[in-house]
Amino acid sequence: MSRQTLGRRGEDYAVQHLEAQGWVIHQRNWRCRHGEIDIVAVTPGGDTVVFVEVRTRSSENAGHPLETIGVRKAARLRRTAGAWLSAQEAFIPQFRIDVIGILWSRRGPEIIHLEGLE
Repeated sequence: MSRQTLGRRGEDYAVQHLEAQGWVIHQRNWRCRHGEIDIVAVTPGGDTVVFVEVRTRSSENAGHPLETIGVRKAARLRRTAGAWLSAQEAFIPQFRIDVIGILWSRRGPEIIHLEGLE
């Protein structure tokens, strides 16, 4: 399976995971000059907008998927989220950045959802 196919499959699985928990998916793959946001979602109850970065790997040979979020990637996610917020007509008082790591092995997908990237 190609990296693009695995990544798309991971994002689709992450969307299913979030929707099963009552989240509403607002947008996918939003792009600007700073980067891309994989998923823009709203938590159950509609009180928080969440920018979700999805990292999918087929094995841990190169480390766990969550280990791929370094300081530079975190800064890029913050800038991109800020650009999305600036592009909205309405003020959004509550937001955060989450990371979903998916390890897609022969046994199937294992998901870890970290809330509130610092």
